[in-house]
Amino acid sequence: MKLVKYQSELLDYHRKTMRINEDIRISGKKMPTALSVAGSDSGGCAGIQADLRAFSALGVHGMTAISAITSQNTVCVNDIFIVPALTVASQIDAVLADIGADAVKTGMLPNPEIITAVADKFRQYKIEKLVVDPVMVSTGGDELISGKARESLVRELFPLAWIVTPNLDEASVLVGRSLRTLEDMYSAAREIQGTGTRAVLIKGGHLEGAGQSVDLLFDGEFFTEFPAPRVDTLNTHGSGCTLGAAIAAFLARGSSLQEAVRLAKEYVTGAIINSYPLGRGHGPLGHFYQGS
Repeated sequence: MKLVKYQSELLDYHRKTMRINEDIRISGKKMPTALSVAGSDSGGCAGIQADLRAFSALGVHGMTAISAITSQNTVCVNDIFIVPALTVASQIDAVLADIGADAVKTGMLPNPEIITAVADKFRQYKIEKLVVDPVMVSTGGDELISGKARESLVRELFPLAWIVTPNLDEASVLVGRSLRTLEDMYSAAREIQGTGTRAVLIKGGHLEGAGQSVDLLFDGEFFTEFPAPRVDTLNTHGSGCTLGAAIAAFLARGSSLQEAVRLAKEYVTGAIINSYPLGRGHGPLGHFYQGS
């Protein structure tokens, strides 16, 4: 009898779900979707885990294609298992061929083979709203991709990107010189945008001596500064991932690029203010502070 009752309840649930889906189809309503192609963080602070929390907090259905499995915590990265390029491509196929994506964000892409496979898929599916976070080094200082991978990233993925979001250290690597001032950020932004990306956002959170955290957007024509109060905390693990994911989320929801960057900056600042200590190192952001 219990089995019959369970089957009946399951059938009722299925019918309700079908009606909801049909109502959504008829009304034209659609849940915004975003895909993250990035590495997994076993500590749950950065990477895929941070991206999914940001997507959820901002009302976007998040999907993933995992490029690497990292054994890490709040202190260091102990090990990295690189997912085969064909498997990364297969995950992208599975998501985009069925569900599609209103925006896509990339994070850690550890080798040239994966970068080539990912770029091929983005061209195949004609991805337009692409946010490329050129993840190179972890918050704890561990190198996450090789020099050849960096070259492939610039050559193959930057020209496909709607926006590239390096932090100050990553931008320094990309232009081959140290960036110490806001003026340095302006010149680097021009240079990075010249690689073919539509726009570049240099995250200035690591700029020494600045009373504010200033991110600089250059869209090939205009510069826009996005200042925010500098938050005195160690708990910023995953802040770069979260910013890129938030930009993708707002693009998926229909915001313009400049508006998406502004809203994402405000969201991340709030998440850093609401960050919390965890483990013995850099804790995570408080992604769901708006609903708490």
